[in-house]
Amino acid sequence: MAINLRGRHFLKLLDFSPDEIRFMLALSKRFKELKLAGTPHRYLEGRNIVLLFEKASTRTRCAFEVAGMDLGMGVTYLDPGSSQMGAKESIEDTARVLGRMYDGIEYRGFGQEIVETLAANAGVPVWNGLTNEFHPTQMLADILTVEENFHDGAKGKRLVFMGDARNNVANSLMVVCAKLGMHFVACAPAELLPEDALVDTCRKIAAETGGGITLTSDVKEACTGAHVIYTDVWVSMGEPAELWEKRIRLLEPYRVDAKAMAVAAPDAIFLHCLPAFHDTKTKVGADIASKFGVKEMEVSDEVFESVRSKVFDQAENRMHTIKAVMYATLA
Repeated sequence: MAINLRGRHFLKLLDFSPDEIRFMLALSKRFKELKLAGTPHRYLEGRNIVLLFEKASTRTRCAFEVAGMDLGMGVTYLDPGSSQMGAKESIEDTARVLGRMYDGIEYRGFGQEIVETLAANAGVPVWNGLTNEFHPTQMLADILTVEENFHDGAKGKRLVFMGDARNNVANSLMVVCAKLGMHFVACAPAELLPEDALVDTCRKIAAETGGGITLTSDVKEACTGAHVIYTDVWVSMGEPAELWEKRIRLLEPYRVDAKAMAVAAPDAIFLHCLPAFHDTKTKVGADIASKFGVKEMEVSDEVFESVRSKVFDQAENRMHTIKAVMYATLA
């Protein structure tokens, strides 16, 4: 069956079938080949897109900007101080204005309801660059990275997420693993395990694709035989800094370290959506070290800098997969 995503929004992977997700991954691989070969692919010449950022980002902004320009499009970036959305102008009205000027709109910010409202009113494709609930563009990059390291594909692979398993990355990983027949394991303290409703939804999907969903607080049980071990920062963007002390106390046992990697599969890889606090070379890392005596947080420096760490391949893949999403929905 031919896949046609023209005019579709890209808000969360629950909206897409396994075949549609695989189509976007195949397109991503093709765009990566073209990019690495230096072959021009300005297939969307004359189109224009706008990037609405209520939360700052290095990878998401750069990936959308370079991907858009590679495709021949004009790109406008609006930071929180450059738009009246939600302040002097409603989200609905902002969507209707931008939809008259641009061919596509990216949103990175807070509640999922905001990007859904933009999509309902824009009249052009809207792409979710991150909300509190979901991070779908990151997922395509993650799975592309998995498939580059396991040439028999992602299906059947065991992916373990360690840390705050209720955040947008963990939620989205659980969804994409269920959709693609992978075995997702959330490894976290009981109070930081995913919400029941999403778990139930994903288990139903996994039952149809041959995947599985496991929740556990036992690190050794989770990591034994894992193909991918994944983590994220312990306090997400937008959460209060006061949470650090509590999260450190809760999550120190869930740091991805050499012991966790040792029980994983021999060819297991480590992934992180970045930025990562694996040393004290950042202001936040240095501040946490001075306050709490913790020099490594969600991942040890040893693991982060090891040959099993594929985090920079993963970061690059944001560009190729975002390019695929924009092309698929605009072409």
